[in-house]
Amino acid sequence: MRVIANNVEEYINLISDDRREAFIKLRETILANLPSGFQEEMSYGMVGYIVPHSIYPPGYHCTPALPLPFASIAAQKNFIGFYHMGIYAEPSLLQWFVDEFGKLTGKKPDMGKSCTRFRKSSDIPFELIGQLMQKISVQDWINIYEKNYKKK
Repeated sequence: MRVIANNVEEYINLISDDRREAFIKLRETILANLPSGFQEEMSYGMVGYIVPHSIYPPGYHCTPALPLPFASIAAQKNFIGFYHMGIYAEPSLLQWFVDEFGKLTGKKPDMGKSCTRFRKSSDIPFELIGQLMQKISVQDWINIYEKNYKKK
């Protein structure tokens, strides 16, 4: 199930009742810990956190008309997805997140490359996600992105 919305509020209103409260809390956690310069907007059909063109004019190398993506959250069919490009791009940050997740929950995170899947709302480590969001500034993300992804 993919939620299709024109803005963040519409997106949240379309989330199923059983996940909406956790999604809102996850969004609030991200916003409370989002470094200055990142902006929230709909991005790739998800609630996204991006580096706007006003800060990084080249935009995303795959589609330069779009701003540089950094993180997103989405209500998927069977889980709430939290996507963080920093843990995909920086192995040391990924290791920190996996280690801290294990210490906090006693489990390994259910992860893809940049996606952490939370099948149960009660499994979302809000405080840990808040800490993760604080670890990369806009300039840090631009530097990491240009080092790893931008075509030379």
